Amino acid sequence: MEIAELKEKLKSQIILFLNLTDLTPADIKDDEPLFGDGLGLDSIDSLELIVLLKREYGITIQDPKEGRKVLVDVNTMAEYIQQHGKQ
Repeated sequence: MEIAELKEKLKSQIILFLNLTDLTPADIKDDEPLFGDGLGLDSIDSLELIVLLKREYGITIQDPKEGRKVLVDVNTMAEYIQQHGKQ
Protein backbone atom coordinates (compact mmCIF):
# COMPACT_ATOMS: atom_id res chain seq x y z
CA MET A 1 0.00 0.00 0.00
CA GLU A 2 1.27 3.46 -0.88
CA ILE A 3 2.12 5.68 2.09
CA ALA A 4 -0.43 8.35 1.07
CA GLU A 5 -3.18 5.72 0.81
CA LEU A 6 -2.15 4.29 4.18
CA LYS A 7 -2.31 7.73 5.81
CA GLU A 8 -5.84 8.32 4.52
CA LYS A 9 -6.95 4.89 5.72
CA LEU A 10 -5.32 5.53 9.10
CA LYS A 11 -7.12 8.88 9.49
CA SER A 12 -10.46 7.19 8.79
CA GLN A 13 -9.63 4.44 11.29
CA ILE A 14 -8.65 6.97 13.97
CA ILE A 15 -11.98 8.76 13.50
CA LEU A 16 -13.90 5.47 13.64
CA PHE A 17 -12.01 3.88 16.57
CA LEU A 18 -12.08 7.05 18.69
CA ASN A 19 -15.63 8.00 17.68
CA LEU A 20 -14.52 11.46 16.52
CA THR A 21 -17.73 12.00 14.60
CA ASP A 22 -17.20 15.75 14.21
CA LEU A 23 -14.00 15.19 12.18
CA THR A 24 -13.27 14.06 8.63
CA PRO A 25 -9.95 12.65 7.40
CA ALA A 26 -9.29 16.03 5.74
CA ASP A 27 -9.43 17.68 9.19
CA ILE A 28 -6.41 15.67 10.39
CA LYS A 29 -3.06 16.88 9.12
CA ASP A 30 -0.35 14.25 8.58
CA ASP A 31 2.12 16.11 10.80
CA GLU A 32 -0.36 17.38 13.41
CA PRO A 33 0.42 16.04 16.90
CA LEU A 34 -2.19 13.52 17.99
CA PHE A 35 -1.93 14.52 21.66
CA GLY A 36 -1.84 17.85 23.47
CA ASP A 37 -2.27 20.98 21.35
CA GLY A 38 -2.73 19.04 18.13
CA LEU A 39 -5.71 16.72 17.78
CA GLY A 40 -6.13 16.81 21.57
CA LEU A 41 -6.21 13.08 22.28
CA ASP A 42 -5.62 11.74 25.81
CA SER A 43 -4.16 8.62 27.45
CA ILE A 44 -7.38 6.62 26.99
CA ASP A 45 -7.23 7.45 23.27
CA SER A 46 -3.63 6.18 23.15
CA LEU A 47 -4.83 2.80 24.42
CA GLU A 48 -7.48 2.74 21.69
CA LEU A 49 -4.83 3.54 19.06
CA ILE A 50 -2.68 0.66 20.36
CA VAL A 51 -5.71 -1.63 19.99
CA LEU A 52 -6.21 -0.29 16.45
CA LEU A 53 -2.60 -1.12 15.54
CA LYS A 54 -2.98 -4.64 16.96
CA ARG A 55 -6.35 -5.39 15.39
CA GLU A 56 -5.83 -3.82 11.96
CA TYR A 57 -2.08 -4.27 11.38
CA GLY A 58 -0.93 -7.09 13.69
CA ILE A 59 1.37 -4.72 15.60
CA THR A 60 1.79 -5.22 19.34
CA ILE A 61 3.19 -2.31 21.35
CA GLN A 62 3.95 -3.23 24.95
CA ASP A 63 6.65 -0.70 25.83
CA PRO A 64 5.19 2.73 26.68
CA LYS A 65 8.36 4.41 25.36
CA GLU A 66 7.84 2.75 21.98
CA GLY A 67 4.20 3.82 22.01
CA ARG A 68 5.18 7.45 22.58
CA LYS A 69 7.54 7.29 19.57
CA VAL A 70 4.91 5.69 17.31
CA LEU A 71 1.82 7.69 18.29
CA VAL A 72 3.25 11.14 17.53
CA ASP A 73 1.27 11.93 14.38
CA VAL A 74 -0.20 10.23 11.32
CA ASN A 75 3.20 10.33 9.56
CA THR A 76 4.99 8.38 12.30
CA MET A 77 2.15 5.88 12.65
CA ALA A 78 2.09 5.21 8.89
CA GLU A 79 5.88 4.80 8.73
CA TYR A 80 5.81 2.38 11.67
CA ILE A 81 2.98 0.38 10.08
CA GLN A 82 4.91 0.13 6.81
CA GLN A 83 8.01 -1.14 8.64
CA HIS A 84 6.36 -3.50 11.13
CA GLY A 85 2.79 -4.22 10.09
CA LYS A 86 1.06 -6.98 8.22
CA GLN A 87 -0.64 -5.24 5.33
